[in-house]
Amino acid sequence: MKIKIGHLYPDLLNLYGDRGNIQCMKKRCEWRGIEAQVQEFHISDQVDFSDLDIVLLGGGSDREQMLVCEKLKTIREDFNEYVVDNGVVIAVCGGFQLLGHYYDTENGRIEGLSLVDLYTEQESPRLISNIVIENDAFEYPIVGFENHGGRTYIGENQPLGKVLFGHGNNGKDGVEGVLYKNVVGTYLHGPLLPKNPHVCDYLIRHALERRYGRSELEPLDDAQELEANRYIVERFVKQRG
Repeated sequence: MKIKIGHLYPDLLNLYGDRGNIQCMKKRCEWRGIEAQVQEFHISDQVDFSDLDIVLLGGGSDREQMLVCEKLKTIREDFNEYVVDNGVVIAVCGGFQLLGHYYDTENGRIEGLSLVDLYTEQESPRLISNIVIENDAFEYPIVGFENHGGRTYIGENQPLGKVLFGHGNNGKDGVEGVLYKNVVGTYLHGPLLPKNPHVCDYLIRHALERRYGRSELEPLDDAQELEANRYIVERFVKQRG
């Protein structure tokens, strides 16, 4: 088996080490004997979503998002068809914001892809914190680091998780990220996936299910990764409680 991972615009949207998420997905596939091919798409490239199994849309500054949003308009229809067809997407920070209708900033509105019914507005102060969230669909809590001036509102959509420590999407409603079809949007950096192998495997399983109709994954020895995850949970959640 093999899967193909598409990294959209890493030259502009790689503010928080998003390649670490790519490397994590690639290695966890390879350790299981699954061939994982990574293709980077730059701003002048054509994107063939029909050939992709997982898409990463990373984070960037407001200026870089402004540059990217014009390009995104040209691929929106194909990207939307991919999402509707249960294509797997991991969108982090700026990429999360670009999934929605718009991001209103002090320098103007950044038009989004409108792939998910959400929107973002810039407010002060920035929300900066370690963060821990939980979702009963995942065996372990999800941990990371958040640093965002945007306040994202996901409406009736399902969040990635309930905030146990930190701010989340907007510091008000107690939730973080979004889950829509096979799309995961989140503000969690770190990068996200090396600290949360259960989230990485969630993405891989859904990609395999869509491509091959099967999603079994051979267990890996995640003792070190889960110990790091457990340390964050105990430090910021259990000690506070």
